[in-house]
Amino acid sequence: MKYTFQINNLECANCANKIEVALNKESYIQEAQLNFVLRKLSIISEEEDIEKLRNQIEKLADSIEHGVKVLLEQDEVKHEVHTCQDKCDSHIHEHTHGHEHGHEHTHEHSETLESREKVWMLTGLGLFAVGLVTKIDWIYIAAYLCVGYDIVYQAARNLLKGRMLDENFLMTIATFAAFAIGEYPEAVAVMAFYKIGEYMQGRAVGYSRKEIAKAMDIRPEFARVIRDGKEMILKPQEVKVGDILEIRAGEKLPLDGEIIEGSTLLDTSMLTGESVPTAVKVGSKVLSGSINKEGVIKVKVSASFKESTVSKILELIENATGKKSKSENFITKFAQWYTPVVVGLAVFVAIVPSLVTGNWHEWIYTSIVFLVISCPCAIVISVPLGFFAGLGASAHKGVLVKGSNYLEALNTIDTVVLDKTGTITKGQFGITQIVSAKENINKEEILKYAALLEQNSNHPIARSIVEAYRKEHEADLKMQAIEEVKEISGEGILALINGEMILAGNEKLMARYNVKVPKVNAIGSLVYVAANHQYLGCIAVADQIKEDSKAAIAKLKAQGIKQVVMLTGDQKEVAEAVGKEVGVDKVYAQLLPQDKVEKLEEVLKTGKAAFVGDGINDAPVLARADVGIAMGGVGSDAAIEASDVVLMTDELSSIGDVLAVAKRTRSIVIQNITFALGIKIIVMLLSLFGATNMWLAIFADVGVSLLAVMNSIRVLGGNMGYMKKMLFGK
Repeated sequence: MKYTFQINNLECANCANKIEVALNKESYIQEAQLNFVLRKLSIISEEEDIEKLRNQIEKLADSIEHGVKVLLEQDEVKHEVHTCQDKCDSHIHEHTHGHEHGHEHTHEHSETLESREKVWMLTGLGLFAVGLVTKIDWIYIAAYLCVGYDIVYQAARNLLKGRMLDENFLMTIATFAAFAIGEYPEAVAVMAFYKIGEYMQGRAVGYSRKEIAKAMDIRPEFARVIRDGKEMILKPQEVKVGDILEIRAGEKLPLDGEIIEGSTLLDTSMLTGESVPTAVKVGSKVLSGSINKEGVIKVKVSASFKESTVSKILELIENATGKKSKSENFITKFAQWYTPVVVGLAVFVAIVPSLVTGNWHEWIYTSIVFLVISCPCAIVISVPLGFFAGLGASAHKGVLVKGSNYLEALNTIDTVVLDKTGTITKGQFGITQIVSAKENINKEEILKYAALLEQNSNHPIARSIVEAYRKEHEADLKMQAIEEVKEISGEGILALINGEMILAGNEKLMARYNVKVPKVNAIGSLVYVAANHQYLGCIAVADQIKEDSKAAIAKLKAQGIKQVVMLTGDQKEVAEAVGKEVGVDKVYAQLLPQDKVEKLEEVLKTGKAAFVGDGINDAPVLARADVGIAMGGVGSDAAIEASDVVLMTDELSSIGDVLAVAKRTRSIVIQNITFALGIKIIVMLLSLFGATNMWLAIFADVGVSLLAVMNSIRVLGGNMGYMKKMLFGK
């Protein structure tokens, strides 16, 4: 069975990594995935007693980081929904949700602990200042206990449990060693600045969590339901299919449905990344997560909360965190070896050179530097945080990437393979050209005759002709006297209009009535029109190219994509015309679904390819590609199931957006790894030559962690304003 838990009071990324590794070694757990950013733990276990399982997990987690609390996810998100009508009319109380806020009492408890720690910290810093003036040893010791009592306590606790390589124990040993060699001021300074750095890092990580969550948060807070003429405020999970919702200006749609009263503009940017509001009216289908911009609308619920668009998207986002990139997997394994190796080096540096030179003071001091920088927190937090910020940035642009591994894989793509219908084109027929037989024949008349004959047909081509004429001439279709309408299957329609025999159909219909038609240079399906056996002209109807397709393909090439290929089951002439219009490099037409897989296999022999389709009939190709991208995936189960990336709109330009996010994410992750490892290695080498001290060692640990976290948030577009809010909350 799969269980999801919320992890509270987990502030150390390296500890989170250790908890995940330890859980995966337990016999009662098949698989464990801990997301430090979301503070969520996913467990697959055969244990049916969930409370017993929770207790076992909490006990193990607490042994690694003291104070960690494990809560069932449903317990964490419980909240009261007030139904007081007066309050509802003026204000809906905001309620906390899961990883964003937690329980109020937990939040208050954390604030109390933080205030207490600040008092001890300030007291310790004050005593430290006095010690620097008086040079009295016991004042230094008192200052040390004020700033580092909790770290020393946790180190002793871990030692009794056989855990010697956590940062608390290493920091305690390092500072005790400093006391032992008479470096009292440095021992206090190292502990004080370590604590300050940890505090600042905690603020930065907390802020990063909130910003990432904000970028992806589309969770509705409440639902205003009308039942039996009465208004009720319920949780979205309590609303039933068929219920009537009232959504006021500024409120978020809690569930999918259909408008039955009113009209408005909807802000769908949280779903699609589209900044322009969408106009909706009675009969319009609307999606949960959209925001009502004006007026009041009533919506009939068409899907339960579990089946709503919001739930599907939230599930995708949360599941994405479990699919780690190669970089994250590497860092997880690297962290398990890094600390033991550096601690081993510290022991070697403390003993071997001292035995040779006899200078124990110098080499013990050098070994302390090694101990201080041995914690891999900077790398362990910055890499997954960078990728998670990338997932958040993608979601904010209306693109759901189903895992860090896919976000990373997008950087390797050199070929983009596109389906035509629904991807490059709209999947909707439209008139592309009207060709007159002679200059004196009005094109409007040709369209009019065709529309009059086709108005009762449900064929897509017929509907496109009728809609084109109806926009300007709705009354004409109703007023014209049409007689003796006859439809010839597979050929077209004839009828009498004002005494004239009008034909509208293909070449077979024209030949049947001895109407000669010239060769027409137009792309698409041709509907020929004749009156009294005289050819008037033809209408070319084709699948319409999306407005942004040409620019989107040009953008892909500008981003380094070597070739863009189009696969389609459409006719060769139509496909080649579309391909030429939008600028694709290769066109393969008249393909069956299995043929598309074969063509993709050919492309894959020369490089890495992403396939982009509508997610409905392209599942085999989406699955075979290095990265499968589904267009217009909102509400499409086929798209969500088959693809690795889901574009929330049907705009091709979204591919360029997610490629840009992927490149930015990779760049920042590489910067973090290079910076964190580079600084630590440089400081260690400098210490061997006596060119560094513990102040620099502290920077190589908590300082580098802080900078790496601040760098990671830039994936979301962070700037100096972000940085100030991170550190100072302003």
